[in-house]
This record gives sequence, structure tokens and C-alpha cells, in this order.
Amino acid sequence: MNESTVISEEFFSFLSGKASTAISRRLQRNLKEVKLNITAEQWSILYYLWMEEGLTQQELANFTFRDKPSITRLINNLERLGLVIRVNDKQDRRSNLIYLTKDGRKLKEAGMQQASLTIRQALDGVDEINLKIAQEILEKVFQNLK
Repeated sequence: MNESTVISEEFFSFLSGKASTAISRRLQRNLKEVKLNITAEQWSILYYLWMEEGLTQQELANFTFRDKPSITRLINNLERLGLVIRVNDKQDRRSNLIYLTKDGRKLKEAGMQQASLTIRQALDGVDEINLKIAQEILEKVFQNLK
């Protein structure tokens, strides 16, 4: 193995798992600390609904890079918690539109505060120049694989 291969393997391992998992775990812990009884995965669904309600399950799957069975499971659980409801799409009876309930809307402020806290914790000690470089690299990787 040459140095380039080792660097690529370490980069891929880091990129695809460690940072993402650590951020997700920290978000989960931060949500729990303020008694928001949702998972980081559920938060990601709620986030997109806080931005725009009435999305289809497919749109939520695309936004969160999850497959249909995962989205269905997440929405089922959010529905059981009373945070979202499914409404049949009048234009396409095969689709459901997902809307927040009153309780789901109430979680926005606290949920967003905990997400902001998590990002601040994750980026502690990262200067703006390096953050910009990291964003550009990750965007390039994403575009290359799109």
C-alpha cells in the first residue's frame, strides 16, 4: 500500500462515518438533555417539515438521503408521537403529504437551538478559512458522486 492509498482509506473512513456518527450522537444527547424525546433521525425529518410542510415521503427521502422503508418507519414513529400526520395527496392518490401537528410545530425552537449548539460544539476550534475549505472539498466529493 502506498501513502496515497492509506490517506484515501483514512479519508473515506472519516468522511463516511466518524464525523457524521459523532455529530448525530451529540445531537441525540443534546436533544435528550432538554427533554426532547426524539431521535436525531426524527429531528432531520422534522427539520425539513419546519422549513416546508406538505412534503411527500419521497421528497423527505431525497432530502435526507434515506430509502423509502427508513422514511416510512420514521414517519410512523413521528405519527405515533403525535408530531406529524399523513394526508392523502389529492393530485396523486398514491402519495401522502406529511404535515406537522401543533405539537410538532412546538418543537421547532428547542430543536433548532439544540442543532445549533451541536454544530457549534462540532466546529469548536475550526477557523473560518478551514471551514470554507472543508465545505468546498465535501461539496466537490458530493458532486463527483451525484
